Amino acid sequence: RSPGLCAAVHYLVRGQLGWLGLTIACAVPGYAAQILSVLWFREDGRPPSCWLLVLHLLQLGLWKRYWDVLRMAAKTGGSARAGEVLAQHGDACVLRLLEALLQTLPHLLLQAYVVVAVEPAGFVPGVSAGLSLLSLAWALVSYSHFACLLRPGHLCPPAAAILCLLLWRTGMLGTRVLALVLFARLYSFWVFAVAGVHWLLMSFWLVAQQTDIVAQPCRWRLFNCLVGAVYIFCYVNVRPGPSKYRVTVFYAVSTQDILYSTWM
Repeated sequence: RSPGLCAAVHYLVRGQLGWLGLTIACAVPGYAAQILSVLWFREDGRPPSCWLLVLHLLQLGLWKRYWDVLRMAAKTGGSARAGEVLAQHGDACVLRLLEALLQTLPHLLLQAYVVVAVEPAGFVPGVSAGLSLLSLAWALVSYSHFACLLRPGHLCPPAAAILCLLLWRTGMLGTRVLALVLFARLYSFWVFAVAGVHWLLMSFWLVAQQTDIVAQPCRWRLFNCLVGAVYIFCYVNVRPGPSKYRVTVFYAVSTQDILYSTWM
């Protein structure tokens, strides 16, 4: 929460109420992950208490989940209830990824635009954007790490592999966000046309893959549209099995975006 809080205080002190309002607005979508966390607590047979609801209202519900995972792992000693620990860890990773995509990513885009177009020498917006980038990259790495643990026969990846994955995610997200911000700085609202074309292509591509994560047709369409929007910035594997061909298609479409932007 520190990047958003520091940026909000920075804009409040400087009297930039417009950027302050946008910074606060970026925090609102994060409550979707908090609401989903409360619902999952209820489905797990743990009716949320008033204290738990207050934590989620303060957007600290996911910290409570991570604390529960650490406490459970310490009690079990890594053997008796390893499956339950993994399930609780998976819930926390998925919710953290959702929160990062809904809250951290818009905040990153906003602060990056401020640094590029409004306040190039702004230290606080720059640090806020950098911390948001690392937070988003780590959320993606945590999700990938959990997905790797779920595969049968796969061991926990070493620290060097996780570090390389973090560097890859940070570089991919950083360059993508910087390209979009620079394009918005030069061509203003035309950036929405480029992002819209990419979103449509990715959404139709997901439909063609027949992803069966969501069974109900209405929610299935919504899921494909949401993941298609995520694919504007990064690739998230939502299907089991090898993903090298899907990653190739993703980067091919991303290259097409760059060529389209250059042509415009």
